[in-house]
Amino acid sequence: MNKFIFDVDGTLTPSRQKIDPEFAIWFELFCMANDVYLVSGSDYAKTQEQLGDYLLRWPIFVYSCSGNEKWGKGELISTKEWILPENVRRWMEMKLKHSEFPLRTGNHIEQRSGCVNFSIVGRGATLGERKLYVEYDSKVQERKQIAQELNNLIPELEARLGGETGIDVYPKGWDKSQIISDFDKTDVLYFFGDKIEPGGNDWPLAHAIGLQRGGSFHVKDWQDTWDRLKYLKKEKIAA
Repeated sequence: MNKFIFDVDGTLTPSRQKIDPEFAIWFELFCMANDVYLVSGSDYAKTQEQLGDYLLRWPIFVYSCSGNEKWGKGELISTKEWILPENVRRWMEMKLKHSEFPLRTGNHIEQRSGCVNFSIVGRGATLGERKLYVEYDSKVQERKQIAQELNNLIPELEARLGGETGIDVYPKGWDKSQIISDFDKTDVLYFFGDKIEPGGNDWPLAHAIGLQRGGSFHVKDWQDTWDRLKYLKKEKIAA
C-alpha cells in the first residue's frame, strides 16, 4: 500500500509560519484520499500552530520531536524522555557566547521530548531576524560546523540541522528514522522533506526508506511539495 510521510516546517509550510490557505484545502483532500503521516522535529504544539487542528485530524499519525512523540487524532500515544546532559548544555552555552552572529533573541536551548533544539539566534527570533541568520549561516556554515564538532566530541549523541536556524540533538538513533518500525515491509513509502541531505534531520528517514520502499523527495519548499504531489496524482501513484 502506498503511504505518504511529510516533514512539516519548510515542506508543508514556510519556515515557522502557517500553511498557505489554498494549499491547506488541497492537502486536506489529499489526506482524505491517501494514507498520510507527519514527522516533525518540532513539538506538537508548534505543528498545531502551523497546520491547525482541523487539518491535523486527517493524518493517521503525527510524529513530533523527531519521532520521539507519537500522536493520533490529537491524543498522545507514546513519548520518549531524555534530558540534555549538563556538560553538553555548558558546551552549547560556550558556542552561543563565542558565535560572531550578533543577535540573541532568547530560547536558545529548547528541551523537547527525547531531543533538544539548539539555535544561536534563538527561537524567539522574528522572521526578519531569522532571515539575517540564514544569510549568515549560508556564508559561514556555522550550524554545520557546530553539529560536526558535537558529533565528534560525543559519539553517543546525534546533531543534525533542523529547520532554517536550529540544530536538533538527541541520543544516537532517536531520529526520524525510528518511525519506520510502524510500517510493514510491504508498504511503499514516499517521504517529503526539505532537509534530505547528509547532516539534515530528514536524512536518516530517507536513508531508512531507500529506493526499494518508494523513495524520498528532497523539496525546496511547500510549493515544490505541492507540485510533486500533483505529479504523483497525475501518474496515479496517489489518489
